[in-house]
Amino acid sequence: MINYTVQRGDTLYGIAKQFGTTVNDIKRLNNLTSNTISVGQVLRINKDTSDPTTYTVQKGDSLYSISQRFGLSVLDLMSYNNLTSTTLQIGQVLKLTPSDSDDSNFDIETKPIYENYTVKRGDSLYSIARKYDTTVDQIKKDNNLTSNNLSIGQVLKIKVGEETIGIEECYGTDYGDLSKNYINYTVKRGDSLYSIARTYNTTVDEIKRLNNLTSNNLSIGQVLKIKEVS
Repeated sequence: MINYTVQRGDTLYGIAKQFGTTVNDIKRLNNLTSNTISVGQVLRINKDTSDPTTYTVQKGDSLYSISQRFGLSVLDLMSYNNLTSTTLQIGQVLKLTPSDSDDSNFDIETKPIYENYTVKRGDSLYSIARKYDTTVDQIKKDNNLTSNNLSIGQVLKIKVGEETIGIEECYGTDYGDLSKNYINYTVKRGDSLYSIARTYNTTVDEIKRLNNLTSNNLSIGQVLKIKEVS
């Protein structure tokens, strides 16, 4: 079982085909009554056990989105494909499994990945936790909440996964951006540069510089490169 975040242009049929499942199975797992889905929506997917060994890069893909799609880490993908940067090309074929000769030795660190969620009328910590397959206690811990009370428009930080980072120990390979702990973040409804910067402990100016932005305007589904600051 994996969580998949709907991207611009996705359909239930396309997602089902991609993961080797069925539209009806996705609808059943997510309590959907129609085939309508929205950008940024998180779907639970029963991934086909007969995993593919390669993936062809599509428009809008990033190493992070591909890693989440196939239950890998960005580090895995870079290692399997001998990548020295996070740049991808449409049509590029990526290996999703290691080759027999892959004997790299990495120092691994795992860090949580968060999404921002804006509280809506009728929401409760329980309903939000159920939507994101997490717990009320986890949400309260991540947001320093001392009660279960919420207010409409309140922005909550929700843990949606983990990012594995690291660099090769023995051979000194330069993995560029990876050693600087960059992630790709998909803009959700209600996001702003300020809220994203606050979530990832960075600055608005730093996000704009990394993404060559000339204004503070964002669009839903836009993918931003974020450098987390310790």
